[in-house]
Amino acid sequence: MVKTVPIPKANTEHRRTMSAIFGAVVEAIAPQSAVERWFDAEDYDPGEANRVFVLGAGKASIAMTLTVEARLGDRVAGGVVVTRRGDDAGVDELQYVEVVEAAHPVPDESCETAARRLLEVAEQAGEDDLVICVISGGGSALTTLPAPSLSIEHLQRVTKLLLESGATIVETNAMRKHLSAIAGGRLAAAIEPARHLSLILSDVIGAGVDAVASGLTVADPTTFHDAWAVVDKFELADRLPTAVVDHLRAGLSREVDETLSPGAEAFRRGRACVVGDVELAVCAAAESARNLGWDTAILSTTIDGEAGDVAGVLASIAQEIVHRGRPFQPPICLIAGGETTVTVTGNGRGGRNQELALAALHRLAGEPQITLATLATDGIDGPTDAAGAIADAPTWQRAQQAELDPKSYLQNNDSFRFFEETGDLIFTGATGSNVNDLVIILVGHRDE
Repeated sequence: MVKTVPIPKANTEHRRTMSAIFGAVVEAIAPQSAVERWFDAEDYDPGEANRVFVLGAGKASIAMTLTVEARLGDRVAGGVVVTRRGDDAGVDELQYVEVVEAAHPVPDESCETAARRLLEVAEQAGEDDLVICVISGGGSALTTLPAPSLSIEHLQRVTKLLLESGATIVETNAMRKHLSAIAGGRLAAAIEPARHLSLILSDVIGAGVDAVASGLTVADPTTFHDAWAVVDKFELADRLPTAVVDHLRAGLSREVDETLSPGAEAFRRGRACVVGDVELAVCAAAESARNLGWDTAILSTTIDGEAGDVAGVLASIAQEIVHRGRPFQPPICLIAGGETTVTVTGNGRGGRNQELALAALHRLAGEPQITLATLATDGIDGPTDAAGAIADAPTWQRAQQAELDPKSYLQNNDSFRFFEETGDLIFTGATGSNVNDLVIILVGHRDE
């Protein structure tokens, strides 16, 4: 039986279809399935390893570790994985690996403690041992370990500024890696001389594995110059803590060591493999839509930019299909994956997926043939418990009846409260996975 994701007011063909598509996506991106497929495809065996340790960080770390334990059994000698505080589903099923909970997205002392615990276990591995690292989105914040000249308070301020600025995850992690004592390959250095295998569930579009969880176990192609470019781009020099600015400038003048670059000794016995990414999500969505009788078009797996700008482009494509039959004939299901950003100027509540849906809403007000829905694949959109939102003509009608002004809610970055009022938030709960975001647009009706 196909699982579904509850869609509010699912009394239309479009909304019922969205429920089934999102259900198929959540099922397909399950971390256990992704890791299991990798083990099967690789026919992987740890070989002559004396001991196998498991280290990890991210929102999917528990689920990924469950599969590693299931495959290797008592060959796992121990380990530790770090997950978001409260995301402990499956922890009671682990037999050999310790779980540490930490704060996300803004780090606190728990993240520092968790990172030190990872390093402590890593250093126990010897030359004849194997360390399997399970890495997924969220790992950067969860393993925040300040460089020696910095404090957790300094990095809290950095994180908040970057979140508010609209910096991409690649830009954010270029900064994080150069303020950290564990990111940028330094966990791999702690694992040496043991062999290490990194299984990575990627939440970063159009970038290498070094951008996932700030590249804990892989080489870092970025430099202090890249980190400082982020400071310049968002005009942060006068807003960052003085200690952070001093540290970055010391790095620019080579008074502080760079992160580990390709070719470093720490990676000689290492291997990194992506077990799942946004491609997995969009393909699952497309297959589900086709099974439901819809023609499909995957627009992109690399959507980025301001949520409001992306919303306008996607809505205009759907309108072109309705009114001019190009570039596709309706009915059709449009699919896009990626990760937008939001430059925060208000004091409201919401996430990038909800903001995208709200920004698209005014374009869809008089378009009964178009429904747009958004989904954060981890089930958590920004600092909310919603995964996304659905926007269509009925949403607009409810907003008008309640005298809600979408524009004012957008200006205040208050998309959560807007859709809470209209009853159009999508809740999945934590999925245990994270492979970016998904936008589904249904255009036209199959029964017409």
